Amino acid sequence: MTKPLRLLRLLVAPLSAALLLLTVLPAPAQAETDPLAAARWQAAWDTYRFYECLTAPLPITGRSRVERDISIDIDAPAEQVFDAYSDIENHLGIHPFLRRVLTHRDRTENGVRLVDLTAVEDVPVAGVPVSSETHAQQRLHRDELFYETDTWTLPNVVTHQRISFEDLGDGRTRVTEHLVFEASVLLIDFTVTNGVSSHRRTQAGLKEAIESGEL
Repeated sequence: MTKPLRLLRLLVAPLSAALLLLTVLPAPAQAETDPLAAARWQAAWDTYRFYECLTAPLPITGRSRVERDISIDIDAPAEQVFDAYSDIENHLGIHPFLRRVLTHRDRTENGVRLVDLTAVEDVPVAGVPVSSETHAQQRLHRDELFYETDTWTLPNVVTHQRISFEDLGDGRTRVTEHLVFEASVLLIDFTVTNGVSSHRRTQAGLKEAIESGEL
């Protein structure tokens, strides 16, 4: 192991340990506030940016990357579908793991809407639900009918998403999610299987809600 890499791991280890305590273990009820969740979001974002050079699937990092595309057609105009689909609050009760959404910042920069948020999820591990936080940033390009989302979850699982909305005519829209999963070689299969499954279920649920007029 090179000296710079040893130094990098020594610097990151304390932050990772702190995040493990804050994110995976249930926090006391009085501590579960939006400001603390926002601080955890910032710590996760800083860790992701710090790790950025190591999150690529290089042999030295022991990480792997898998890409998947999933699509669904929805009988509704593209702008309506975009607005309903891109609002993560609408995923509550539809996404199989999602329990709560905490929005930390919502602003517009250079015509792009940026949303920093934390999704509180119960993820099944060996059949047992484990509470975790997925820290995310959305970048919404409504005029171009697509948005991107980057997420970070312990233990250093990163996903990149690009969701595009194609106007098929006759009031129909095709939603295509391009998903990129990055995780350790030990976790990548679990990450991809659960990630794709949950996204497909969410797609189907949003389609039903939009077409029924609920959204």
